[in-house]
Amino acid sequence: MSAASNERELVATAAAFLQQRLGAHATGLRVGLVLGSGLKDFAERVEQAQVVPFAEIPGFPVPHVQGHGGSLVVGTVGGTKVACLSGRVHLYEGWSPYEVVRATRTLRTLGTPTFLLTNAAGGIGDDMVAGDLMVLRDHLNLTGCSPLVGPHEPAFGPRFPDQSRVYAPRLQQLLMRSGARVRPGVYAGLLGPSYETPAEVRMLKTLGADAVGMSTVHEAIALNAMGAEVAGLSLVTNLAAGIGNQPLAHDEVVAAGKQAAAALTTLVTEFCRQLRS
Repeated sequence: MSAASNERELVATAAAFLQQRLGAHATGLRVGLVLGSGLKDFAERVEQAQVVPFAEIPGFPVPHVQGHGGSLVVGTVGGTKVACLSGRVHLYEGWSPYEVVRATRTLRTLGTPTFLLTNAAGGIGDDMVAGDLMVLRDHLNLTGCSPLVGPHEPAFGPRFPDQSRVYAPRLQQLLMRSGARVRPGVYAGLLGPSYETPAEVRMLKTLGADAVGMSTVHEAIALNAMGAEVAGLSLVTNLAAGIGNQPLAHDEVVAAGKQAAAALTTLVTEFCRQLRS
């Protein structure tokens, strides 16, 4: 069995498990939310919540990074039925691209049509400050890999998916109208785990990036290929190397996520409310 076929089986097994475990709660999901570094506490805002730890879902990798949760939370936000992934895994932990996108592919397999991928990022764009929220209008995948590499698996979309509109313009507009201090921008996804050097940040700015992080791009690629409507949202937790004057530290990312919790909660709740069907 090829790696792609094996992945199809793992995703199908996880989806079947969740359908049995959640029952009616697994049907009619409207939005899939992925919570990035320092943002896991938003899952506590989910109403009528049903919680399933990643460790109990067959084949699901479990995050080991501070500030990331490790549970699937199904319930409602703003009156909209959501499936909230409290945390994600990253390439830099040693996971494969397939494993990085397995949870989002599973939610898509369950029929979830719309996704909001959030992350913590370093600000590169002019006039950015910590606490800004950036709506992704595009991305740069600079990780050197893709979840679509390998034998083609039709269950995961076409062999050569179009990426001219990975982030749905309609969803971008909804996010822009849903909160304060929100701006559009381009997200650069790098491998990590080290933060970028000042020279690398200058390169990224030249390439058109407004923020940089270590996640999101693979999930967006995989979901776009599977026909999902995708939105992305970055919380700027710090200025990238060479732009800010302070040394970079992961504790700062987690702390900034907690400080921005109110603004993020308001924005995401309003976003979900507008998608209520």
